[in-house]
Amino acid sequence: MTTYLAKASMNKMKLSKSDVEHIAMLARLRFTDEEKVKFAKQLSSILDYVNKLQEVDTTKAEEIAQITGLQNVYREDKVEECGEKVRAGLLDNVPEREEDLIKTRSVFN
Repeated sequence: MTTYLAKASMNKMKLSKSDVEHIAMLARLRFTDEEKVKFAKQLSSILDYVNKLQEVDTTKAEEIAQITGLQNVYREDKVEECGEKVRAGLLDNVPEREEDLIKTRSVFN
C-alpha cells in the first residue's frame, strides 16, 4: 500500500476505499460502504488542499510558535486549610474512607 504522504506528493490525491478502510481500522472505526466512498472523496479533497499548501514558498517566512503574544500565567499552589466542621461534613458524605482519607477507585490497574 502506498503511504499517504507519498500519495500527497502527487498532484491530485485520490484515496481508495481500501485506504479509508485502513484508516478506519487504525482509528478503530466502522463505516458502511456508503460512508467509505463518502469519506474517500472528502479525505482526498482535504489532502489535495494540503498539497496546494506545499506549493507555497515559505523560505522567507519567519518561524513562530504562536502569533497571539499571549503567555501562560502561573500561580503558586497554596494549601488552604478548611474548618473542622467543613472537613467533618465532607468526610461524613463520602461513600468510603479510611481514617481522614477519602478512598477512591484505582485509576491504574
